[in-house]
Amino acid sequence: MFSKKLKSITDYFTKAELTLWFTSVITIIISFFIFDGESFLTLSASLIGVTSLIFGAKGNPLGPILMVIFSILYGVISFTFSYYGEMITYVGMTAPMALFSLISWLRNPYNGNKAEVKINRLKSKEIIFMITLTTIVTIIFYYILLYFHTANLMLSTLSVTTSFIAVYLTFRRSAFYAIGYAANDIILIIMWISATFSDISYLSVVICFSIFLVNDIYGFINWSKMQKRQENI
Repeated sequence: MFSKKLKSITDYFTKAELTLWFTSVITIIISFFIFDGESFLTLSASLIGVTSLIFGAKGNPLGPILMVIFSILYGVISFTFSYYGEMITYVGMTAPMALFSLISWLRNPYNGNKAEVKINRLKSKEIIFMITLTTIVTIIFYYILLYFHTANLMLSTLSVTTSFIAVYLTFRRSAFYAIGYAANDIILIIMWISATFSDISYLSVVICFSIFLVNDIYGFINWSKMQKRQENI
Protein backbone atom coordinates (compact mmCIF):
# COMPACT_ATOMS: atom_id res chain seq x y z
CA MET A 1 0.00 0.00 0.00
CA PHE A 2 2.77 2.44 1.01
CA SER A 3 4.80 1.64 -2.10
CA LYS A 4 1.77 2.33 -4.32
CA LYS A 5 1.17 5.71 -2.65
CA LEU A 6 4.85 6.57 -2.97
CA LYS A 7 4.81 5.65 -6.66
CA SER A 8 1.70 7.77 -7.26
CA ILE A 9 3.50 10.74 -5.69
CA THR A 10 6.66 10.24 -7.73
CA ASP A 11 4.56 9.87 -10.88
CA TYR A 12 2.61 13.05 -10.12
CA PHE A 13 5.65 15.26 -9.50
CA THR A 14 8.56 15.60 -11.89
CA LYS A 15 12.08 14.81 -10.71
CA ALA A 16 12.85 18.54 -10.71
CA GLU A 17 9.83 19.25 -8.49
CA LEU A 18 10.70 16.47 -6.06
CA THR A 19 14.29 17.72 -5.93
CA LEU A 20 13.10 21.28 -5.30
CA TRP A 21 10.76 20.18 -2.49
CA PHE A 22 13.30 17.83 -0.88
CA THR A 23 16.08 20.42 -1.03
CA SER A 24 13.75 23.06 0.42
CA VAL A 25 12.72 20.81 3.30
CA ILE A 26 16.29 19.79 4.16
CA THR A 27 17.50 23.41 4.02
CA ILE A 28 14.69 24.57 6.31
CA ILE A 29 15.34 21.78 8.83
CA ILE A 30 19.11 22.35 8.90
CA SER A 31 18.77 26.13 9.27
CA PHE A 32 16.22 25.64 12.04
CA PHE A 33 18.53 23.51 14.16
CA ILE A 34 21.50 25.82 13.52
CA PHE A 35 19.82 29.16 14.24
CA ASP A 36 16.78 28.29 16.32
CA GLY A 37 16.30 24.78 17.66
CA GLU A 38 13.47 25.80 19.99
CA SER A 39 10.51 27.25 18.10
CA PHE A 40 9.07 24.13 16.53
CA LEU A 41 6.02 26.18 15.59
CA THR A 42 8.25 28.08 13.16
CA LEU A 43 9.62 24.81 11.78
CA SER A 44 6.13 23.37 11.33
CA ALA A 45 4.89 26.52 9.59
CA SER A 46 7.89 26.56 7.25
CA LEU A 47 7.49 22.91 6.23
CA ILE A 48 3.75 23.29 5.68
CA GLY A 49 4.32 26.50 3.74
CA VAL A 50 6.90 25.07 1.35
CA THR A 51 4.75 21.98 0.77
CA SER A 52 1.76 24.18 -0.05
CA LEU A 53 3.88 25.97 -2.65
CA ILE A 54 4.87 22.83 -4.53
CA PHE A 55 1.23 21.70 -4.70
CA GLY A 56 0.20 25.23 -5.64
CA ALA A 57 2.76 25.21 -8.45
CA LYS A 58 0.93 22.18 -9.87
CA GLY A 59 -2.44 23.93 -9.66
CA ASN A 60 -3.53 21.38 -7.06
CA PRO A 61 -6.25 22.48 -4.56
CA LEU A 62 -4.20 20.96 -1.75
CA GLY A 63 -1.99 24.06 -2.09
CA PRO A 64 -4.64 26.51 -0.80
CA ILE A 65 -5.63 24.07 1.96
CA LEU A 66 -2.07 24.00 3.32
CA MET A 67 -1.80 27.77 2.83
CA VAL A 68 -4.71 28.30 5.25
CA ILE A 69 -2.85 26.32 7.91
CA PHE A 70 0.43 28.11 7.19
CA SER A 71 -1.22 31.54 7.39
CA ILE A 72 -2.59 30.87 10.87
CA LEU A 73 0.75 29.56 12.17
CA TYR A 74 2.68 32.43 10.58
CA GLY A 75 0.27 34.90 12.16
CA VAL A 76 1.13 33.53 15.58
CA ILE A 77 4.88 33.76 14.84
CA SER A 78 4.54 37.36 13.63
CA PHE A 79 2.67 38.31 16.81
CA THR A 80 5.67 37.27 18.93
CA PHE A 81 7.82 39.95 17.25
CA SER A 82 5.11 42.65 17.16
CA TYR A 83 4.77 42.34 13.39
CA TYR A 84 1.07 43.02 13.77
CA GLY A 85 0.79 43.81 10.09
CA GLU A 86 1.92 40.31 9.20
CA MET A 87 -0.37 38.79 11.81
CA ILE A 88 -3.43 40.74 10.65
CA THR A 89 -2.57 40.23 6.98
CA TYR A 90 -2.12 36.46 7.13
CA VAL A 91 -4.82 35.62 9.67
CA GLY A 92 -7.36 38.20 8.55
CA MET A 93 -6.70 38.26 4.80
CA THR A 94 -4.43 35.53 3.41
CA ALA A 95 -6.12 32.65 5.28
CA PRO A 96 -9.71 33.61 4.29
CA MET A 97 -8.64 34.35 0.71
CA ALA A 98 -6.84 31.00 0.52
CA LEU A 99 -10.13 29.40 1.53
CA PHE A 100 -11.97 31.31 -1.20
CA SER A 101 -9.22 30.26 -3.63
CA LEU A 102 -9.78 26.64 -2.66
CA ILE A 103 -13.48 26.95 -3.49
CA SER A 104 -12.66 28.69 -6.79
CA TRP A 105 -10.10 26.04 -7.75
CA LEU A 106 -12.46 23.18 -6.91
CA ARG A 107 -15.20 24.77 -9.00
CA ASN A 108 -12.87 25.28 -11.97
CA PRO A 109 -10.93 22.05 -12.60
CA TYR A 110 -9.14 21.76 -15.91
CA ASN A 111 -10.90 19.30 -18.18
CA GLY A 112 -12.51 17.55 -15.20
CA ASN A 113 -9.15 16.93 -13.55
CA LYS A 114 -9.60 17.96 -9.90
CA ALA A 115 -5.82 17.89 -9.37
CA GLU A 116 -5.29 20.76 -11.84
CA VAL A 117 -7.06 24.10 -11.86
CA LYS A 118 -8.16 25.78 -15.06
CA ILE A 119 -5.92 28.84 -15.46
CA ASN A 120 -7.56 32.17 -16.15
CA ARG A 121 -6.40 35.32 -17.98
CA LEU A 122 -7.50 38.59 -16.40
CA LYS A 123 -9.12 41.19 -18.62
CA SER A 124 -7.87 44.80 -18.55
CA LYS A 125 -10.99 45.98 -16.70
CA GLU A 126 -10.41 43.48 -13.90
CA ILE A 127 -6.76 44.48 -13.62
CA ILE A 128 -7.87 48.09 -13.10
CA PHE A 129 -10.41 46.89 -10.52
CA MET A 130 -7.69 44.89 -8.72
CA ILE A 131 -5.33 47.88 -8.61
CA THR A 132 -8.10 50.13 -7.26
CA LEU A 133 -9.12 47.58 -4.63
CA THR A 134 -5.49 47.02 -3.65
CA THR A 135 -4.99 50.76 -3.16
CA ILE A 136 -8.04 50.97 -0.89
CA VAL A 137 -6.93 47.93 1.15
CA THR A 138 -3.40 49.34 1.49
CA ILE A 139 -4.63 52.71 2.81
CA ILE A 140 -6.98 51.07 5.31
CA PHE A 141 -4.31 48.70 6.59
CA TYR A 142 -1.76 51.52 6.86
CA TYR A 143 -3.86 53.30 9.46
CA ILE A 144 -4.68 50.05 11.24
CA LEU A 145 -0.97 49.19 11.51
CA LEU A 146 -0.15 52.74 12.54
CA TYR A 147 -2.67 52.48 15.37
CA PHE A 148 -1.04 49.30 16.66
CA HIS A 149 2.47 50.83 16.49
CA THR A 150 3.58 48.11 14.08
CA ALA A 151 7.32 47.52 13.72
CA ASN A 152 8.70 48.49 10.28
CA LEU A 153 5.47 50.27 9.36
CA MET A 154 6.25 51.04 5.73
CA LEU A 155 7.56 47.55 4.95
CA SER A 156 4.60 46.00 6.77
CA THR A 157 2.22 48.15 4.71
CA LEU A 158 4.00 47.17 1.49
CA SER A 159 3.72 43.54 2.59
CA VAL A 160 -0.05 44.00 2.84
CA THR A 161 -0.10 45.37 -0.71
CA THR A 162 1.85 42.50 -2.25
CA SER A 163 -0.02 39.91 -0.16
CA PHE A 164 -3.40 41.20 -1.30
CA ILE A 165 -2.34 41.17 -4.96
CA ALA A 166 -1.04 37.61 -4.52
CA VAL A 167 -4.18 36.24 -2.85
CA TYR A 168 -6.47 38.05 -5.31
CA LEU A 169 -4.62 36.58 -8.30
CA THR A 170 -4.65 33.15 -6.62
CA PHE A 171 -8.42 33.43 -6.18
CA ARG A 172 -8.79 34.46 -9.82
CA ARG A 173 -6.53 31.58 -10.97
CA SER A 174 -3.96 33.80 -12.68
CA ALA A 175 -0.40 32.59 -13.27
CA PHE A 176 0.82 35.95 -11.95
CA TYR A 177 -0.24 34.96 -8.43
CA ALA A 178 3.27 33.56 -7.98
CA ILE A 179 4.85 36.88 -8.96
CA GLY A 180 2.77 38.55 -6.25
CA TYR A 181 3.98 36.05 -3.68
CA ALA A 182 7.58 36.38 -4.90
CA ALA A 183 7.41 40.15 -4.38
CA ASN A 184 5.98 39.56 -0.92
CA ASP A 185 8.79 37.08 -0.16
CA ILE A 186 11.41 39.72 -0.94
CA ILE A 187 9.77 42.21 1.44
CA LEU A 188 9.49 39.59 4.19
CA ILE A 189 13.14 38.61 3.77
CA ILE A 190 14.10 42.25 4.39
CA MET A 191 11.75 42.49 7.39
CA TRP A 192 12.99 39.35 9.09
CA ILE A 193 16.64 40.25 8.44
CA SER A 194 15.88 43.33 10.51
CA ALA A 195 14.45 41.10 13.23
CA THR A 196 17.63 39.00 13.39
CA PHE A 197 19.54 41.99 14.77
CA SER A 198 17.68 41.50 18.06
CA ASP A 199 17.25 37.71 17.88
CA ILE A 200 19.48 35.55 15.67
CA SER A 201 16.96 32.69 15.80
CA TYR A 202 14.81 34.60 13.29
CA LEU A 203 17.47 33.91 10.67
CA SER A 204 15.75 30.58 10.11
CA VAL A 205 12.65 32.56 9.06
CA VAL A 206 14.80 34.57 6.61
CA ILE A 207 16.06 31.33 5.06
CA CYS A 208 12.49 30.00 4.99
CA PHE A 209 11.22 32.92 2.91
CA SER A 210 14.28 32.72 0.67
CA ILE A 211 13.24 29.12 -0.03
CA PHE A 212 9.68 30.33 -0.63
CA LEU A 213 10.99 32.85 -3.16
CA VAL A 214 12.65 30.11 -5.21
CA ASN A 215 9.48 28.00 -5.07
CA ASP A 216 7.25 30.91 -6.10
CA ILE A 217 9.49 31.65 -9.09
CA TYR A 218 9.12 28.01 -10.10
CA GLY A 219 5.36 28.30 -9.54
CA PHE A 220 5.13 31.11 -12.09
CA ILE A 221 7.27 29.19 -14.60
CA ASN A 222 5.16 26.05 -14.26
CA TRP A 223 1.82 27.87 -14.39
CA SER A 224 2.97 29.66 -17.56
CA LYS A 225 3.70 26.26 -19.13
CA MET A 226 0.38 24.86 -17.91
CA GLN A 227 -1.47 27.85 -19.33
CA LYS A 228 0.09 27.41 -22.76
CA ARG A 229 -0.73 23.69 -22.72
CA GLN A 230 -4.34 24.30 -21.66
CA GLU A 231 -4.93 27.01 -24.22
CA ASN A 232 -3.32 25.06 -27.06
CA ILE A 233 -5.49 22.05 -26.39
